[in-house]
Amino acid sequence: MSKLTAGQFFPNFTVDTLYGGTQLIRDMLGAGKTVFWCLRYIGCTVCRYDIHLMAQRYGEIEAKGAKVYFLLQSEKSVLEEELSGLTLPFDIICDPAMKIYEALDIQPAESMEALLGDGLEKLQAKGAAAVEAGFSHGKYEGNEQQLPALFIVDAAGKVLTAHYARDIMDMPTIDEVLAQL
Repeated sequence: MSKLTAGQFFPNFTVDTLYGGTQLIRDMLGAGKTVFWCLRYIGCTVCRYDIHLMAQRYGEIEAKGAKVYFLLQSEKSVLEEELSGLTLPFDIICDPAMKIYEALDIQPAESMEALLGDGLEKLQAKGAAAVEAGFSHGKYEGNEQQLPALFIVDAAGKVLTAHYARDIMDMPTIDEVLAQL
C-alpha cells in the first residue's frame, strides 16, 4: 500500500489493543473524528511523554466528540508492565510485527541522523521535560529508527488528515490536533 492521503479510506485492519483485545478498525471509530497517533514504542522516553500529555488532556479531545488511539511497536505484555497501575483514557494498538506500519507505509528513517533531522534541539527539550515529569528510557522494541505519523479520520473511516513525519519531532502538537477536530 502507498502512503494514505486525505480523501482515501483508512484500512479496516484487525488489530490487537491493550484494553479492548482484538478489534476491527471500523468498530473502533467514533461518531465524530478518530485520531490514530503512530509513534515508536512505550520505552521511548518522548513517546511515553506524548502518551502522558494526551492522557492529561484527553477530556479536551472528548469535548470535541473525538477519540484517539496510539499505535506502538510494543508488545502487549511490555505495555502492561510499563503501564502497571495506570489506566489510560484511550486505547493503544499493539503492532510488534510492524504490519500496520508497513501497510500504512510509515517508513523508518534511513539513519539515526535522519531520524533526528533538524529537530535535535526540540528533541532535547522534550526529552528534558519528559525526564522532569519522571520518565526514563525503557525497553527497546521494534525499529529504533521508526518515524511517527498521524491520521485523523471521520466516522466512516475517510482520511481527513494524513501526516507522515520527516523526522522524530515533525509531528502535530495536541493543540494543533485539537484545532483540526
